[in-house]
Amino acid sequence: MQAIMETLFDIVYLITVITMGILMIRGAGDRKQIKLFGIMAVVLGCGDAFHLVPRAYALCTDGLAAHTASLGMGKFITSVTMTVFYVILYHIWKRRYKTENQGLTYTIYGLAAIRIVLCFMPGNAWTSADAPLSWGIYRNIPFAILGLLMIILFYQKAKETKDKRFGLMWLAITLSFGFYIPVVLWADAYPLVGMLMIPKTCAYVWIVSMGYREMRLSK
Repeated sequence: MQAIMETLFDIVYLITVITMGILMIRGAGDRKQIKLFGIMAVVLGCGDAFHLVPRAYALCTDGLAAHTASLGMGKFITSVTMTVFYVILYHIWKRRYKTENQGLTYTIYGLAAIRIVLCFMPGNAWTSADAPLSWGIYRNIPFAILGLLMIILFYQKAKETKDKRFGLMWLAITLSFGFYIPVVLWADAYPLVGMLMIPKTCAYVWIVSMGYREMRLSK
């Protein structure tokens, strides 16, 4: 039952975000913000597919334990693309609120670069069944700081400009990290905690849907 339900959820998720992304890219015209949203959605969906497709295959065949290497590499790719996702989201924030802060931009790119470099470190042991928790924490520290910055930036600007369409973007980002961090810390010891990835995924769909709604309403 888990295999069927999880696989169906993942299929619906991937098709939804990638389709919305393609529609935004095609329908953006000269609206750079919408095009960025579309690219961000496609990066999100394609990146997650590297982990979710092997996971679905493993669940529906001979089990997760038999596919440790492919699942680990998928997780690695997803970690990198998720970082790129937030860098693109930062550029959406800059364009939407017409804000230019060189120091802030350097900080965002610096945190993203540190996160990606840490993901490439051999200590992560991505293809091992006994990947160390410590490296899971190390690589997620700059990612969490990046997420916190995005939460603060969207909250402040949406409140300042009374931006109703993106007024809850900060909350969607908060929920995505709120559900993700317990998985990083405790999913290996308590497998049921991994179920939090479902609401975490829904939070990302919410983020993408805000961009899609913006495209529809700003025609």
